Amino acid sequence: MHILLTGASRGIGAATYQALSAAGHRLAGQSTRGGNGLIAADFADKDAPRRLFEDAFHALDGRIDVLINNAGIFEPVADNAGDEDWHGAWGRTLQVNLQAAADLSRLAIAHWRSRIDLGDRPEGRIVNVASRAAYRGDSPEHWHYAASKGAMVAMTKSIARGYARENILAFGVCPGFTMTGMAEDYLDSRGGPSLLADIPLGRVASPQEVAETIRWLALDAPPSATGTILDVNGASYVR
Repeated sequence: MHILLTGASRGIGAATYQALSAAGHRLAGQSTRGGNGLIAADFADKDAPRRLFEDAFHALDGRIDVLINNAGIFEPVADNAGDEDWHGAWGRTLQVNLQAAADLSRLAIAHWRSRIDLGDRPEGRIVNVASRAAYRGDSPEHWHYAASKGAMVAMTKSIARGYARENILAFGVCPGFTMTGMAEDYLDSRGGPSLLADIPLGRVASPQEVAETIRWLALDAPPSATGTILDVNGASYVR
């Protein structure tokens, strides 16, 4: 499979890149700065998604089978911030977390439709990495983050419903807290024992656990599961 993966330089994205590469699939990975074989694309720039898609298209010899929208930012803004800072934080978060994923999804759908027009019948898959915050909400400093992820879930369902007849499938993943750094620093920065007390499993998820969920949706989930949103949060939020 030929796969475009955003946010591939660290955490969940790096684990996903490793898992898919180890399985023999061809990947075009994105990070903001590039390097180490990744394509540079800063999604704060509204033109970056199209440039990335074109670069990935050429790197993958003119074919993309799967799009995984994993890139995102988690930047706080206080509810009593000045209007300029408040609007800036909302605009940046929605651009990076939502608009870029929407732009890439639209380009991927156009690509798969063009192959149908040429007589091919491809199965295209989109996997959007959202967050537990899409359903549970987030902190008073992260309204914009939760809103971006809630919208990503709604977008995923809209794509699934709108394009299934064309063999274009869409899935979502909603991780909770994920261990992406040194354990002690990670837990201390997020409340330590109180964070773990809110997770019935007793620990945060590993990047590899989320990556395996993404891998399954991207490659093995049955077509009838299109529109599915999977939670990976240790039962800290169930619905």
